[in-house]
Amino acid sequence: MATLNELLAKLPEARRAKVLARADELILQEMTLRQARQAAGKTQTAIAERLNIGQDSVSRLEKRGDMLVSTLRDYMTAIGGKVRIVVEFEDHPPVELNSLGVKRKPAPKGSRPSARRPTKVA
Repeated sequence: MATLNELLAKLPEARRAKVLARADELILQEMTLRQARQAAGKTQTAIAERLNIGQDSVSRLEKRGDMLVSTLRDYMTAIGGKVRIVVEFEDHPPVELNSLGVKRKPAPKGSRPSARRPTKVA
């Protein structure tokens, strides 16, 4: 039985290039945070400095399966990337969610948040 490399070697150059390019696309779609950081040529220490956290926190972040969108956005910005969230519907064109994960400025001290329940008065 022939190996993958032997089969690829038998393909015409243009077809081989197309197959390899598609393989690269598929690999990029399945990249982990650690792999993305490494592909960007960054170390955990460098990312930790940009995020003002410890290197151990970056390590834990890269192992998480679930996180806040703002955390992912900060991490990807630190490695030089950008997060885009696109929602695809069956009957409509894709929609990009722009404000998801954007950190809001804290309300000034002494102001009441609008979602706060009214205080009972005796």
